[in-house]
Amino acid sequence: MFGMSLATFTFLHVLISLIGIASGLAVMYGLLNGRPLDRLTAIFLVFTVLTSVTGFGFPFTQLLPSHKVGIISLVLLAFAIPARYVFHLAGPWRLTYVVTAAMSLYLNCFVLVVQLFMKVPALNALAPTQKEPPFLIAQLIVLALFIGLTILAAKRFRVGSVRTA
Repeated sequence: MFGMSLATFTFLHVLISLIGIASGLAVMYGLLNGRPLDRLTAIFLVFTVLTSVTGFGFPFTQLLPSHKVGIISLVLLAFAIPARYVFHLAGPWRLTYVVTAAMSLYLNCFVLVVQLFMKVPALNALAPTQKEPPFLIAQLIVLALFIGLTILAAKRFRVGSVRTA
């Protein structure tokens, strides 16, 4: 995988994903407080694209649910990035950016919960097949949280101080 061992590639993919999630949470905080956080926004968008792209670098023989999530995320980012950097959040592009960026962050958090239930022994014991109530409850909480945060961000974030550089 790009000249790396599977372990190295996996570590790099996880690191990229965690940077995307951490910066995305900071960006969401900024949106909720009406602050664009330009540098963190760029980091979030780049690392979220990289998360999806590197996800396709793992060996596979068929289209997996993780690939479908990656495709959806890339489609969302194909709207979020131009909304922010080409259309400068003008008119309907502000809402487009907020919603698509938040949905991309949600998808990364969705996958994080999946991975936590797969890799953390205590969580895996609670939901070994990820069809058990603890897993479903955790995912519903994350979904509800993101729906609420997205609605609040859409109401609170205004373009005013956004720089184009």
